[in-house]
Formats: sequence, structure tokens, C-alpha cells
Amino acid sequence: MKHTKYLQASLAGVLALASGAAYAQAAPAADNTTQDIVVTGLRASLRDAINAKRAAMVVTETISSKDIGVLPDVTIADSLARLPGVTATRDRGNASQASVRGLGPRLVLGLVNGREVASSEPDRNVRWEIYPSEAVSGVTVYKSQGADLIAGGVAATIDIRTIRPLDYSGPKLTARAGAQMNDPGFKIPGYDTVGTRGSLQYVTRLSDNLGLALGGSYQQQKNGYASFQGWGYNNADAGNSPPTYNGQAVYAPWGAQTEVKALKETRWSTTGALQWKDGDHWDASLDVLYSNVKINEKQFQQWFGGWGDWGGTIPDSTYQAGKFTLAGRDIVGATVDNWKTTTTNVIAKYVEDKTLFATGFNTRYRGEDVTVKFDGSYSQALRKNTWSALEWVLYPQSVTFNTAANVVPSITTPVDLTAASAQSFAGQGLTGPQRLQDTLGAAQVDLQYKLHGGIISSLNAGLRFSNRVKSFDSQTGGTVSVKGTPAFSSFSTAGGGFTAPNMLYADYDAIAALNVANTTRDKSQFWRVREDNFEGYVQAELLGNAGSVPFYGNVGVRFIDVTTHSGAYQGVTQWDNAANANVTSYNPVNSTNHYFRALPSLNLNFDLQPTLKLRAGVARVMARPPLDELRASQNLSYYPSSGYLAGSAGNPSLKPFMATQGDLSLEWYFHKDAVVALAGYYKDVSTSIGYTTYPVNIGGTTYQITGPANGKGGYVAGTEVSLSTPFWFVPALEKFGVYANVALLDSNLRELSPVSNPFPAVGLTAFTGQLDLWYSDHGIDARVGLKRHSPQTVIFGWDASKLTRLQSETNLGVSVSYAITKAISLRVQANNLTNQAARFYYANDPNQLARYEKYGPSYLADVTVKF
Repeated sequence: MKHTKYLQASLAGVLALASGAAYAQAAPAADNTTQDIVVTGLRASLRDAINAKRAAMVVTETISSKDIGVLPDVTIADSLARLPGVTATRDRGNASQASVRGLGPRLVLGLVNGREVASSEPDRNVRWEIYPSEAVSGVTVYKSQGADLIAGGVAATIDIRTIRPLDYSGPKLTARAGAQMNDPGFKIPGYDTVGTRGSLQYVTRLSDNLGLALGGSYQQQKNGYASFQGWGYNNADAGNSPPTYNGQAVYAPWGAQTEVKALKETRWSTTGALQWKDGDHWDASLDVLYSNVKINEKQFQQWFGGWGDWGGTIPDSTYQAGKFTLAGRDIVGATVDNWKTTTTNVIAKYVEDKTLFATGFNTRYRGEDVTVKFDGSYSQALRKNTWSALEWVLYPQSVTFNTAANVVPSITTPVDLTAASAQSFAGQGLTGPQRLQDTLGAAQVDLQYKLHGGIISSLNAGLRFSNRVKSFDSQTGGTVSVKGTPAFSSFSTAGGGFTAPNMLYADYDAIAALNVANTTRDKSQFWRVREDNFEGYVQAELLGNAGSVPFYGNVGVRFIDVTTHSGAYQGVTQWDNAANANVTSYNPVNSTNHYFRALPSLNLNFDLQPTLKLRAGVARVMARPPLDELRASQNLSYYPSSGYLAGSAGNPSLKPFMATQGDLSLEWYFHKDAVVALAGYYKDVSTSIGYTTYPVNIGGTTYQITGPANGKGGYVAGTEVSLSTPFWFVPALEKFGVYANVALLDSNLRELSPVSNPFPAVGLTAFTGQLDLWYSDHGIDARVGLKRHSPQTVIFGWDASKLTRLQSETNLGVSVSYAITKAISLRVQANNLTNQAARFYYANDPNQLARYEKYGPSYLADVTVKF
């Protein structure tokens, strides 16, 4: 009944707004007739995006191939983040994952050429940096849903399109080469921050009806940056024993670490497409994408621990009177002395190798009234990663820290933490090698039958089946040996954005050897999930008139039938009297889950005037649960004598995210190169997924399990305003223009943790805004872009239980290109010119610092040659 009321309210709003907008446009439309002029460059790309938006059946945002690459395009997410209601979180300084309309990356479905693809992330998230922008011909963000779209995007569906050679009209050969650099403001010994970038794209017609596209790209990016990381707080929310002060529990930090990373990220990619057309009837294509990203990261860290003060009564030997600062109930600063703190110098290395292979075959037959399409695809993603470290420990007499909100964090100590005489070898750290693999095969058939006369212009139907298998395995153990006396030196962290002691420097490879032969399989981390997904839809395309107002649209329903199979291990840790030790035993466990959903949708588009369009849509939408959270693994602690029966686990019985949404969009195309749009939406989220602790009966014993669970929903309501126009109405400024958007959002949707003060849902951003000023003429394309977003909840890393809050960010970018001739052009770009700090905090509390990083400005200069 609640959903019916929302549908009725949305339809009533459509009729009321349509009537009012039609009345407002009763005056004759402005005469925009001008002499046809061929436009190129930035202005052409913006026009292409406007035309694609205007022709769409649902509410969309579009980026044309000419548009990608105009602003800094280290990742496609840089360009996505400029769109209304879209924000991108940064990883290692690059825009990486996208949130849309206040919902996080887990609720964004990523497609390539209309196909779901495998991912090297544990869940379903897409890290957009794996896709080379040089291979992209366009990107469409579907904000409203039609029955013919693959289900999975509660937030949005983002579809990347690669080049189809017979539909391409640009130069045959395009070559680009240049350099890129990140400027962190400080120097790491032996580290050069200059990287390279190049690409080659060849598109040709082998005959009148056969086309070929081949391409490749190479990118080596270097970025050295500093990071200040909090380890979390000793508080009762997590079941800990916090210290007390004046009879009240206060929250003490466990510790912190400072870190400098010397990153080298290398990406190779290859693309290919073969397309054949036989007149207007047959169209067939085969496309291939391969991308490989290697990360080699040298890490220099200092760990500061011993601050948690487990169950202490302050003031005590850890937090002495007059030597600590409280903000609310958080200890945000102190001098910890009397050798109560441990400091560890760490020389570490992280390596990651991830590949994506995606291919598909598509064929279409178009008759007079019947169109039949078939699409088959296969993709595989593989990620291997290892983190290894050497550790040297020392015990300074005192350490002073300050991590309060709105303060640049700092750690100081009166002793030299890099003095070789103070070091004692403490051991090693090792995570991995780890291996994540994802394979996805799918086949889809679509049928369209045109009708003549009546409001229904055609009937569409389709069937899709996909099989997806994702697995994760990890090794543990290994040995690290030190070869002789380490050759230490040090470097300053000045310029890293915070105050910290000098870092210990050494060449990891020169002083240590990692022996992985002794590693063993870590059964506690293994999981494998198989998902069989059947989808079908029926849809009627509509075409008619509402009085004197022409309209078009569609109405349909998509049916989803999903079965998942999960295999893993159950580990039970208990005291073994015979062994006089804790012993963990493992047994395989398997689980199956099934759910069925029907997703109706209605989309209507009213041409109120030749230049004024009103769109309305209502739909039931879903996003399947993250694959890693469907794992059957259980890690249990069984101590009945003490009453400690607890553990962590996945949840193979998770149900999908579900929502009912309504969309309205009023778009005024007041010039062939201009549009202003006002959009509103409402999402009633009925089911969510988050992390919490809940009782589970396992083998007759009730455990308190921490893991993913379905939670209650809430609402997300938002408004988006966007404007794209040249200043055609001012003769002296007609070659200049503006692209701007603002998105406002309100929601009561919450995560399931912390229990006492839950985070707003991942991705919720009350404000996002973009302002671009551009110039395009005489071979020059120039743009200055400013992007800002308000705080949002993010999952930092791969573990969805590790929630943090990201504070507001403002990013300034500049791009200038100049066509020396029709064949040769130069380009210079700069991004993050304000060196915006990325600041995260725990527990929905700004005083509980999680991470503080400054990545530095990035620059790109290249030359493009076209034939």
C-alpha cells in the first residue's frame, strides 16, 4: 500500500508539472535558427552529450568520447564525478569508485557495452581506473530504470561504450604520448615522481560493410604521498573496556601510524572490435578488452601504540594529569611518557597485479516490423596481492600527539626514531599472497515487434542468463631474514601535510628476502560464491498524445530469479587441555540461497514544446548482495565456561537491496548547444545491507556473530539542477561557455553501525556541485573546473565493515589543449591544484581520526597526432 501511494503521488506530480510547464511555455519558442557551422573539440563533445541526453528514453547523463580526456583523465571516474549527483572517492590520489544520488558504489551497476562484467573487487564494485579512457567512445549514466536494463543499479547504472568501427567517423590513426607527474611536496630517496602515458588507436573500414578497430595504451603513474592513520578507539560500542575519568567512560585511541608511500602503478591495455553490417538488416560485432594494472608500492611507516589504556582510571601512568586533552568523551591529544608507548619503524612493500579480460559477440537482425538481438559475453578478473614488511622496535620515553577534529594531526617525540643505534629487529609482517578470481558468462536474447496504430508502438521481450563465480584464497606464514646489518638512512616528512618525526629509510629488497615456501593456506579466509541469474522482461513502447502534447515512453516489468551457492570453512577455536593451547579446527560448509523479484517500471516523456521536455518515471529497483558478503565462512570462538561464544561470519541468506523510486526531470533545450535541467527523485529503500552483531544458532549453540545482515530501509530524496551553454547571446563571448550543476539530498537511511550512533548510508552526500568555465575556438580548448562535495560515508579499502566518514572536499582542475594543425595537438592538464586533504574519521565522530592524506597536485602534458 505504501508503494502504491508513492506511485500515485508520482503520477499526480507528473500531470501537475506537465500542465504547469506547458502553460509556462505557451509563448512561441525562440528562433534559434543559425547558419550551420561545423564545431569540433570541447564544444562538439558537449553538443554530443546534450543530443544523447535529449534522445534518451529515461533520465540519463552522458559523456561523449570527445568529452573524456578534456579534463584530467587518469581515470574515467574523474569525468564521471563532473556529472550531477555523482561523487568519486579517491584511492592513492586517483578518483576510483563512484557514488550516485547519495548511494554508494555497491549500489551502482557497472556495464561495458551493455554487459555486466567481472570485477577484481571482492564485492561487485567497479574501480574505474582499470578502464583506459582512450578506448571509450561514450559513457551513459542511467538514473531511472527501464525493464530492458539489467537489474542491479539502485543508485544508477553506468554503461561504458567502446568504439564500434562502422559507427566511427574520426581519424583512422590516433597516437598520443606524454608525461604525467604528481607533486607531493617532499622527496623520497631514490624516487622519481615523473610517469609516462601513451596510446595508439587504429580504426578502418576493411570494406563497405566491415570495420576494424585496434588500440592499446600504456600508463605508468608515480605518486609519493604521506598518510596519517588512526587505529580506532577503545570504546564500549565495540565491546571493549575503555578507561574512566571522573567516573565516566572516555574513549582512548589505540594508537596511530604515519606512513609515506612511493607508488608506481603501471597499466597496459589492449582493445579490439570487428563490426559487420549488411545494409539496414544485419549488424554484428565482436569486441575484446584486456587491461592489466600492476601496483608496486614501497611503504615507510612508524607505528605508535600503547595508548588504549585498557580499563584504566584516568589520571594514571598512561594519561597523567595535565598531559591529555578531551573533546567530548574522546582523548584527542596527550603526552604519553614513562616509556608507556611503543614505536615501530617499518619498511614494507605492497605488490598487486590485477587483470581484466572482457569479450562479447552481438548480432542484430532488423526486419520491417521485427528486430531480434543476441548478445553473448564472457569476462574474467584476477587479482593477486602481497604485503610484506620488516619491523624494528624502540621505546621512546615520550610521544605527544594531537588528532582533534579541524586540526592538522601531529606526532612528535624528543628522540631520533631513525637512529640506527636505537633499532632492534622485531620481526616481520606478511599478508598473502592472496588471490581473488571472478568469472562471468552471460547470454541474452531480445525481441522487438512494431505495431502500427494505437498508443503502443512496439512490444519488446527478452531473456538473459548469467553465471558468475567469485572466489578468494589467502596464504599465511612465511619467513623474513635480515641479510647482515641494514643500511639505514632517513628522510623528512615535511611537506606531507602533517607534523611527524623523520622516517626510517631502507631498500626492502636489498635487506630482506621473503621465503613464501613455508606459507600455508589460511582456511579462515577462503570463500567461493556461485551466482546463477535468470532475468526476463516484457515491455511496451508508448507513443501518442496527451491532448495536444506528444509523448513517448515505455511500461514493462522485469523478472529476476537468482540462486547462489556458497562454499567456505567453519573454523572453531577452543581450549584443548591435551595440547594446553587454543586449537582451531576447520570443516567445510556450504549454503544455498534463492530469491525472486518482479520489477515493474513506467517511463513517460512529454514534449511540452519543441525545446521543452518533461520526463517522469517510477520503478521498483534492486541490487544483488555483495558477493563477498554471501560467503558461508564462519570463524567461531567456543568458550562455554566463560560464556564467550562469539565470532564473525558471512551471510549466505542475504536478500538484495530493494527500493521503489520516482523520477521527474524538466529539460529546456534553449539552444542547439545548451540545456538547463531540473530533476527531482525519491527512493523508498525497503531493504538494506550493513554490518552488525546478532545472535545465530549454529549446531545448537547460540553465538553472537558480527557480520553482514539485512537492515531496515529509509528514504532518499534529492534535487539536481544542471546548466550547459555557450554564451551565444553575448557576441564577444560566444566562444566561451559554462557547465555547472548542483545536487541537494536529504535522507534518513543509516548503516547498522556503530550501534549508538550509526553512520549515514555509504555514499550519502547532502551537497555536490560542479562549475566549469570553458573556451573553444581557433584550435584552443580550455577549461577550469571546480568540484565540491559535502561529507559522506565511505568504505575505505576492501572490508565493508570498516566504515569511515570522509569530510568535505573541493578540487580544482585546469585543462588547455591547442591544435597546431588538424593532425597535431598539444595538451596540458593539472588537477587537485588546491592539494585538498582527504580526512576520514571513525564512529561518526570527527574527533576519532581514521586517516589524513594529501596526494599533491597532478600534471599531465602530451601530444596527439591524428591521421
